[in-house]
Amino acid sequence: MAAEKPSNLTIRFLLRRGLAPRTWAMLETTGRTSGLPRQTPVGNGMVGDIFWIVAAHGRQADYVRNIEKNPAVRVKVGNRWRTGTAVLLEGDDTGARSRTLPHRMDATMGRIMQTQPLTVRVDLD
Repeated sequence: MAAEKPSNLTIRFLLRRGLAPRTWAMLETTGRTSGLPRQTPVGNGMVGDIFWIVAAHGRQADYVRNIEKNPAVRVKVGNRWRTGTAVLLEGDDTGARSRTLPHRMDATMGRIMQTQPLTVRVDLD
């Protein structure tokens, strides 16, 4: 596994303590090999009882590969964890999807950085 960027470490630290900006959330997947919980900072895509993620690097992202193996996830927004089931949406228009997300600046940055975008829908319990 590659070394984590300092900005991700900072956001993860803040998210774990409920101190991160509202534009961020924490996604928890189960490691596809280890079976251990893996937490990844993601843009806050909460819309009602659905949590949307546009994975900028698609299946290159470890959390996407974890979801392929086990779609049961947890999402932390603010101080609240919610469980759900993640679904990878092949063929979804990721550009249009990102424009519907609640935090427009974060979505714009994601579109700039993306290489192989893939939409992930998390149906929350």
